[in-house]
Amino acid sequence: MHLAAKAGLMVGGGLASARPCLCQHLLRIVRTGPVTAGPSAVCRSGHVNGATIAVAEPNGCGHPDILHASGHLNQAFHSSFIIGSPSESALESAEQLNDKRQSRDNGSSASTSSSSHAASSPPATPGRPAYKYPRVLLKISGEALQGKLGGGVDPGVLSHVAEEIAEAHRAGLQLAVVVGGGNYFRGASAPKGMDRAQADYVGMLATVMNALLLQGALEALGVDTRVQTAIEMREVAEPYIRRRAIRHLQENRVVIFGAGTGNPFFTTDTAAALRAAEMNADVFMKATKVDGVYDCDPMKHQHAKKYDKLSYRQVSVDNLQVMDETAITLCKENNIPVLVFNVMDRGNVVKAARGENVGTVVASEDVKGY
Repeated sequence: MHLAAKAGLMVGGGLASARPCLCQHLLRIVRTGPVTAGPSAVCRSGHVNGATIAVAEPNGCGHPDILHASGHLNQAFHSSFIIGSPSESALESAEQLNDKRQSRDNGSSASTSSSSHAASSPPATPGRPAYKYPRVLLKISGEALQGKLGGGVDPGVLSHVAEEIAEAHRAGLQLAVVVGGGNYFRGASAPKGMDRAQADYVGMLATVMNALLLQGALEALGVDTRVQTAIEMREVAEPYIRRRAIRHLQENRVVIFGAGTGNPFFTTDTAAALRAAEMNADVFMKATKVDGVYDCDPMKHQHAKKYDKLSYRQVSVDNLQVMDETAITLCKENNIPVLVFNVMDRGNVVKAARGENVGTVVASEDVKGY
């Protein structure tokens, strides 16, 4: 039988069912022997194209048993070779890297101390600068996207925000983004007589609109992006799955979260704080139209005083409008610093990730270095 036909049979029982992404990577020939396992093939969409492939010793009929993508052992051809398996050294390198990352991402609930965030930060890639915050949760409000317009999305602002994210992505940061929807609809300001829960669901759909717009702007810049929504709408986005989202980040994709938490009565700030905790983010960056937190509205009061550093407690006691109380509490309980900055200033995301003095940092009182 032709070699390509054999490969087709191994993947799924026929050439018609062989996935193009997997077939493109049939690069190596490895001898069969004692049971050996290779990592699953993963395509650019982030979906696994096959479970672990293993090759066993020949069975009683003289044919080796091959574990297919479906997970079942099937008798295969007489050849003592399979196509597409990585080399032994590549397997060892992949296993070592996965062990390091899984110890971070799978054990996130074991510790909530600030030292755990520092210890879990991956080592700097050779040739790239070391970041104080290597994994970032970026919150972008709907009001920021509308710019000076009364509603909707300002194309210039959208392009600028996408360029900032693309720059940070190219610099090596892992980026997850939560977008608001206040530029279209806000549940808290729904028309009188409208059910609040219903209004909040409308607001969630507004965030998905912004998420898809931002995805389009990022992909136009060549940034590999995924949108995940807390309310399923599979035709336009992936459903939110925590482990899949973390895998996207590890694969150097930008992940945009839409539809808030999927529940009414929770703001997108709270959704962002929740996703920051779930993604093991090193920092929660809140992108606004001002360069930090002030004691009063700087747009209305010229004497407004800017804070460089704040504690979670001070934000609550002084009733500073950084974000809602639920979001602040989530960040406090998980020791996630909050950084409020002006997204319209070029390079601020990268500067903040390096630990430069950008905006206002909200953190625990007993945490040094913030």
